[in-house]
Amino acid sequence: DSEALLGRVEQFLEVAESHDIGAVLVLFDGVWDPKPKPGKQREPRPHVHNSRWVQSPGAEILGDPGRHDELEPYVSGVIERFRSDARIHAWDLFNEPDNPNPAYTGQELEDKAEMALALLKKAFDWAREAEPEQPLTAGVWRGHWRDADRLRPIERLSLERSDVISFHNYGPLESMARCVENLRRYERPLMCTEYMSRGQGSTFDPILGYLREQKVGAYSWGLVAGRSQTQYPWDSWVKQYEAEPEMWFHDILHADGEPHSPAEAGYIKRTASVAD
Repeated sequence: DSEALLGRVEQFLEVAESHDIGAVLVLFDGVWDPKPKPGKQREPRPHVHNSRWVQSPGAEILGDPGRHDELEPYVSGVIERFRSDARIHAWDLFNEPDNPNPAYTGQELEDKAEMALALLKKAFDWAREAEPEQPLTAGVWRGHWRDADRLRPIERLSLERSDVISFHNYGPLESMARCVENLRRYERPLMCTEYMSRGQGSTFDPILGYLREQKVGAYSWGLVAGRSQTQYPWDSWVKQYEAEPEMWFHDILHADGEPHSPAEAGYIKRTASVAD
């Protein structure tokens, strides 16, 4: 139901705009459950990080190159509808397309990286043909990308064809700084579209301040702790939790709007202010 989907995107953008929040819309996702199904989705598994997140497309379509073209109307239709919409900062075509998902060992495609590369090439072509006014990107997500000659094929494609360079990093400040330094060689705007995992030393303070200083866009994908349950860490897939950890993995606010850490929320407000 394409019109219903587009209507929900519009509703989301309206809600975000009402809170002065812009968006990077992600069209495909290679992470978590490789066997998505339409219809009412299952309830989250208690205390498990991203327990019901699904891939798009799933392994059935991704693993069949003959079916990749079935996805063109989706890419073209969404971008054409919103291609001049200032509420959208950029289009991220494929989130972590070759992520092997250890939580789903045995269910992933053996040639996932190859299939994802083939689809990403087409996605860039379809997106360009839709002529969006917003920039296109596909984020690199593993490592520090120091040596251009040792990039994986999907990284090379992503970096060469993106209008703005986007990347993920869940390490401490030193690790983040290496990524920024290495990616500057592409001489394009930089956006970190995933970071912040408190238990791993990736924290707003000092990383948000560093990214602002370096004029690197910073996106934290978790805001309110909800159905994704990303206040729980990745290891909740193998370790049993009975209650929320004292230190959240991700997210900033409780469902009632109260911050997980008032001091952290204050730092974010001061650092992200556009007053200067």
